[in-house]
Amino acid sequence: MVLRDLELLIRARYSIIFLDTAEEERAESLLKHLADSLGIAFFTWTPTKGLRRSGGGDTIYGTVKPIGAFSHIENSQLFSAIYHFQSLGPHLGDPLLTAAIKDAAQEFKQRTGAIVLTGAGLALPEALKPLSTTLKLPPPCPADYRDTLARILRDLSARKPVKVEIGAQDLNRLLNNLRGLTLLEAGKVLTKAILEDGKLAADDIQKVIEAKRAIVERDGLLEYYPVQETMDDIADLAGLKDWLRKRAGFMKDPARAASFGLPFPKGVLLLGVQGCGKSLCAKAVAQEWGLPLLKLDPSNLYNKYLGETEKNFQRAIRLAEQMAPLVLWIDEIEKAFATAGGDADAGVSQRIFGTFLSWLQDRKGDVFVVATANDLARLPPEFIRKGRFDEIFFVDLPDAAARKSVFEIHLRRRGLDPAGFALEELVARSDGFSGSEIEQAIVSGLYSAFAAGAPLSSDLLKQELAQTRPLSQTMAEKIAWLREWAKERTVSAG
Repeated sequence: MVLRDLELLIRARYSIIFLDTAEEERAESLLKHLADSLGIAFFTWTPTKGLRRSGGGDTIYGTVKPIGAFSHIENSQLFSAIYHFQSLGPHLGDPLLTAAIKDAAQEFKQRTGAIVLTGAGLALPEALKPLSTTLKLPPPCPADYRDTLARILRDLSARKPVKVEIGAQDLNRLLNNLRGLTLLEAGKVLTKAILEDGKLAADDIQKVIEAKRAIVERDGLLEYYPVQETMDDIADLAGLKDWLRKRAGFMKDPARAASFGLPFPKGVLLLGVQGCGKSLCAKAVAQEWGLPLLKLDPSNLYNKYLGETEKNFQRAIRLAEQMAPLVLWIDEIEKAFATAGGDADAGVSQRIFGTFLSWLQDRKGDVFVVATANDLARLPPEFIRKGRFDEIFFVDLPDAAARKSVFEIHLRRRGLDPAGFALEELVARSDGFSGSEIEQAIVSGLYSAFAAGAPLSSDLLKQELAQTRPLSQTMAEKIAWLREWAKERTVSAG
């Protein structure tokens, strides 16, 4: 598709083509292939080596400086050629260079070919815009990654035996998780993973995810969360679990799901009482689906300089789409847009809110959003309109069966046998407690037991429960209002 578009632009006599990409080596390979298919010469310019003809060897004299390279193009007797300029961005502010580029570009009114500039987000001078067009190089597709993997296996196998111990589904997951990496990055990750143990196996998927983590942490706008939790770590929430499991098959075989007509799931909004497992669900979804988990913390985006907050937000969204497929977790989302519509922050929150709503509706990347909210009154009403999320779930306080599961989960997590505790009585005494309040009661009980030099007992847990005033008591009116609001507007997660 890109090759066809480039060929059409060249045939239409576009003199300057800006190919927007960070993968300049991949762009060079595509452009060289295009020049070969058109039967014309191909030249590459870099800041260190100047202008060189493909397969021609030495640098053309006087072309290391950009102005010299464009002067050569203007005065060249070569009729047809594609000239690829890499890393020219830092030089584009020079008016003399702009004039030299413009003069060279005029020559292509009679020649076949073009000047192609590559880089990420280059700002072209106004004087060049009438002569130029911009084309975005799409990220590599699964077929590109598959070809890269095949080449690596072929090259490594030529030196020593390589075992391939990966099934079709896991191979699809591996290739899917490579998305967001350049072909060069993917090649390095795959080569390292195979060389470590001499085989390609399902556990190499985790190595790919870790490589993505390193890329995310370089930017600092999104946080990478390693996940250990599974759905078994969540008490109750049977309705939400069933909804998520129905979509887990998409992640195992996205190609078959897409051919079946299924789109990538958009996400869920989890409303409910604080401490009832909403954030835990985001971590569990990523673990169950085998996807990376990134957290968007709005406090990382805000910047005192005009326009920088919006730029940070756009960068964070682009990074999420680049790293896709993944789960994007936004905790307590009402805090991010609490001032939307106000003037306290010069309209920054309102602008970000509008951009975020548009992205939720029309996003192209395979990003599954898990947004959680505790305070519905602070959430703008347009945020919960259908179409932003696949579903809106209400997470209520756990019932008796769920509270029993919470006790069992947290006792086992701390090496204790639930059978040694009076669970039925503890469940009765914890009526109105959230999952996190029950967990904190167990932790406090362990501190008391440790201080007394005795094991944790049911009596200690009863004391801790008796000393705790849960949110269901301190915020009874608010919780009652939230339940009433959610009754006709959301789906129960339980």
